[in-house]
Amino acid sequence: MKNTTMLAMMILLIIAGGIFIISRGSTNSDGKNGETVAVIEGDAQKITLGTKNLNYYPNTIKVTEGKPVELTLDESVTGCLRSFTIKDLGVSKYARTPNEKIVFTPTKKGTFTFACSMGMGFGKLIVE
Repeated sequence: MKNTTMLAMMILLIIAGGIFIISRGSTNSDGKNGETVAVIEGDAQKITLGTKNLNYYPNTIKVTEGKPVELTLDESVTGCLRSFTIKDLGVSKYARTPNEKIVFTPTKKGTFTFACSMGMGFGKLIVE
């Protein structure tokens, strides 16, 4: 093959790979704008948060009022984002490792902001 043909094929492969990576990065846990619904296992609603673009991901969570929530921060969560708070619900915990759970029971319906202790990372908890 000629050098120009090889170069053109390599450029096409790089572009195709970039499109694939970008499209995978935009896929959400349920396909809707970074929103997730808690998985119910036994009595607990289980949620795992990671990070994307230096923020919690997913950054919108739906849970059910009156049922315990077990929230885990995965290994991608670092720094002040490990200090998780929901001020309006009295939730505040520093999860040192991904094995530590942040456990709480939402007692009222509404939309509440969750954030790190410094307010750099944030999101919404929707209690239905």
